[in-house]
Amino acid sequence: MSLITTPFGFASTAAEVAAGIDCRSQRMIVTGAASGIGVETARALASTGAEVTLAVRDLAAGEKVAAELRASTGNAAILVSQLDLADRASIARFVAQWQGPLHVLVNNAGVMASPEQYTNEGWESQFAVNHLGHFALSLGLQPALVAAGGARVVVVSSSAHMRSPVIFDDVHFAFRPYDPWLAYGQAKTANVLFAVEADARWAAQGIRVNALMPGAILTNLQRHVGGTMRVAPEIQKTVAQGAATSVLLGISPLLTEVGGRYFADCNEQPIVSRRPVENPLLGVAGYALDRHNAQRLWNVSLELLGL
Repeated sequence: MSLITTPFGFASTAAEVAAGIDCRSQRMIVTGAASGIGVETARALASTGAEVTLAVRDLAAGEKVAAELRASTGNAAILVSQLDLADRASIARFVAQWQGPLHVLVNNAGVMASPEQYTNEGWESQFAVNHLGHFALSLGLQPALVAAGGARVVVVSSSAHMRSPVIFDDVHFAFRPYDPWLAYGQAKTANVLFAVEADARWAAQGIRVNALMPGAILTNLQRHVGGTMRVAPEIQKTVAQGAATSVLLGISPLLTEVGGRYFADCNEQPIVSRRPVENPLLGVAGYALDRHNAQRLWNVSLELLGL
């Protein structure tokens, strides 16, 4: 199977990817859209005329962003809804409130390298927020995605998935010493595995699912690591560039009927046997695309959520 390539690349912006695409009849959701690449992803999607819902923890912050996006895009159909991915009741409320079809779901929200913390269920917080919360949200919204008659789910992962596979025997660090980067890496691997299995299960229903690495972008995501980037300046991106691959996977006609793949810099990435030295942000670990791992994670996630 050949890798998918596009005319876009490292320096492409979300606006450039969205240029000329008309989505006026479509409805979209972007989680974590009150800051960082979530804002720029929502901006580019809104520029196509789509109805865009900002799913955010902080409603006041979301409303402020929505007002700015309405002004900058001329699109009044920018909505705000409360969603806390660490709170199962919040996810259930969000799903229950959604009415009608959903054409694009961008699972963008996340936490990175956070201090050791656990949910009320005893789940490690990065795995809970980055994977389980989005897993529950996506499953809850599946009927709406089916109703769209051709929908896409975009899963924001990270090259940090190369730091750790999913350790199925100790997902929540009950026995291992907690390491914030291993926990983050495991959660980001889970994001890719979700895309693989969701696409395999849902493609026949018209839902395609892909994962991506946005790039190295200085945003609020780095708040737990001192707001610093650990990569060379020449491979850092602006926020607008960081949102480009999310927008590509969400709406580009170049990716119609493409699913279960991992992209970075707007192009599908090859499987690598070790983290690339030249550019550690590119490539994808084979364990993150392994169907057996994907099926196992799906079943573990269902069991944890009692679904």
